[in-house]
Amino acid sequence: MEISITTIKDVKVAVLVGDIDANTASSVTKEVLPLAEPGSKIILDMTKVPYMSSAGLRMLLSLYRQTTAKEGKLLLVGLTEEIIDTMTITGFLDFFTTSETLEKGIEALTSK
Repeated sequence: MEISITTIKDVKVAVLVGDIDANTASSVTKEVLPLAEPGSKIILDMTKVPYMSSAGLRMLLSLYRQTTAKEGKLLLVGLTEEIIDTMTITGFLDFFTTSETLEKGIEALTSK
């Protein structure tokens, strides 16, 4: 799992590369959870995440809860059809705002 974090405008962008599963979810949590600060705007770019297990779903839910508790915004970018299907079936997709591209995601978070 590779994680790179940058800031574009006032949005923290975490680019994830690789599978998010039981072996990698904790490292993603450790890197990304500190971004959930009061009023933060966070994008998880998952364009290069081909697979996500239930551990990945738990990580996303934890990040969502931390972000919203601090009145922040979290947006997911570049979800594969498989991940969208999994998140839809489990009801997880209802919690998240998604975007197809990073540019559209940044626009969505900065235009409001």
